Amino acid sequence: MKNTIYIQRYQSPCGELLLGSYEDNLCLCDWTIEKHHGRVIRRLQKSLHADYKETTSDILNETVRQLDEYFAGKRRNFTIPLLFVGTDFQKKVWNKLLEIPYGKTVSYGELARMIDMPKAVRAVANANGANAISILAPCHRIIGSDHSLTGYGGGLAAKKLLLDLEAGTNSPLF
Repeated sequence: MKNTIYIQRYQSPCGELLLGSYEDNLCLCDWTIEKHHGRVIRRLQKSLHADYKETTSDILNETVRQLDEYFAGKRRNFTIPLLFVGTDFQKKVWNKLLEIPYGKTVSYGELARMIDMPKAVRAVANANGANAISILAPCHRIIGSDHSLTGYGGGLAAKKLLLDLEAGTNSPLF
């Protein structure tokens, strides 16, 4: 018998996200425009032996509520239980993302040092790019060593908007 991942779409001020819950955890908050979106969807489906069903769940409802608060500037931390689906290395990177404070950024090199693997910058960048739980596991807070905005699943405009929101900078969408 197949498991079920409940999914629903969420329209954020900077793009559409697909949210997914598995059992009592959020396993997906991914940009629908993301070029690797299909790969993320298949990875979750295969790893969890699950089919997708478009409907709501308590976790999805709470995620929407907390995302709404985040985009309104009223929430800095999320309290949603997360389920990371990936390799042990990827999970290590994604869990470290959770420790980066709201409004702060770190480089890929700094993130590699934070997981005690300073030479694994490229692998850290790849793991960051494979993060299926955007915003809540704040991969948007990772920038280039020269402080440039680098690739982001929701696009660089979305990344800039998220960083501007967290910095308290006025943005045309907020």
